[in-house]
Amino acid sequence: MSVTAVVGAQWGDEGKGRIIDFLAQEADVVIRFQGGDNAGHTVINQYGKHALHLIPSGIFNPVTENVIGSGCVVNPQALLNEMESLAAANVSLDNLWISTRAQMLMPYHRTLDELEEAARGKDTIGTTKRGIGPAYADKATRSGLRMGDLLQPAWLKSRLENALRTVNRKIDVLGGEPVNAEELTVLCQEYARALGSRIIDTVPMTRAAVEQGRAILLEGQLGVMRDLDWGIYPYVTSSNPTASYATAGAGLPARALDRVIGVVKAYSTAVGDGPFPVELFDEDGEKLREVGSEFGATTGRPRRCGWFDGVAIGYAAWLNGMTGLAITKLDVLDKFDSIKICVGYRLENGTVVKDSMPDTPVLANASPVLEEWPGWGVSTADCRAWDDLPKPARAYIHRLAELAGVKVDYVSVGAEREQMFAV
Repeated sequence: MSVTAVVGAQWGDEGKGRIIDFLAQEADVVIRFQGGDNAGHTVINQYGKHALHLIPSGIFNPVTENVIGSGCVVNPQALLNEMESLAAANVSLDNLWISTRAQMLMPYHRTLDELEEAARGKDTIGTTKRGIGPAYADKATRSGLRMGDLLQPAWLKSRLENALRTVNRKIDVLGGEPVNAEELTVLCQEYARALGSRIIDTVPMTRAAVEQGRAILLEGQLGVMRDLDWGIYPYVTSSNPTASYATAGAGLPARALDRVIGVVKAYSTAVGDGPFPVELFDEDGEKLREVGSEFGATTGRPRRCGWFDGVAIGYAAWLNGMTGLAITKLDVLDKFDSIKICVGYRLENGTVVKDSMPDTPVLANASPVLEEWPGWGVSTADCRAWDDLPKPARAYIHRLAELAGVKVDYVSVGAEREQMFAV
């Protein structure tokens, strides 16, 4: 049996898609276990360049079963758009399945997201306004609709009418237009026709895969610093992208998980609001952004860039129980004469912390304690093995692994699949 969770170990956008795409070549099942279409996994392979927002990154392997798990919130229209894009690139969708228990993100969730973020004024939390928070809120209050409801028209009608009684009151208070139940019912009928054959009880499939010892990959979205419980609350997503939730969102027992790969960039980036102690506002920050093409796969927003955060990786490694690291975008650092690593936070009272993550209001006033490391001054883009890397690059990677307390399993020196290698 081999069940591997691939999780973000920073603020998200670490390059998890390319890791999943690489590992999926040997995987039997890939399960997306949380999140919605508010973040994208960019994959570049023989099918071209694709930003996947809901569909698991194993979709490019035609023999891999791909499951959107119960921990996700699914915007049916966004999913259909994504499917259309992949089909146009001749990617097979035959093995794409959706859990009956996954929450359904409705158009009114996006409306509420936009209205609520606008109502916050200057105190925004950086939402993508794609309805993710309101959809998860409805799940928690038990007023949400699930993908399986599309298969039960009478049940769906009752659930929708019940939901709209509250939704329309909220929209009215926030100054929006009420939602028409009949129009939504027709829309749901269209979704049922287009997606109904893919909506299944996924537990028999995943249970059989575990019992047969098949290779299973669990794919998360965003990273630990955006985790609802352990991230920089309230500037977080509305679900748990940590490995502890991976089995729950995928429909597996906790004991099934035997490997956790934490994905990190060789530097740090973030999209959205909230404290980001390593952020650079100088030429180095702009250089990281431009060389690394650091713009959100879903929103197109410029990412905030900074040096590698050694405090965050130690925190992420502990919370996720990581067994290995995958380091992406090492090649972005090729042209830097010197590179810095954050090894501690200096708090407002002068205290330096290295082995704990301060709470959000404390972190907001922290500054990084930096180590300086020499650059390597040559391209790593053609490296295909550990020994191909320049000695200073290997020393830098060793330091990142030391700060994480976890060995490095994979290194990526470019966006192409063949630019990833095992260490």
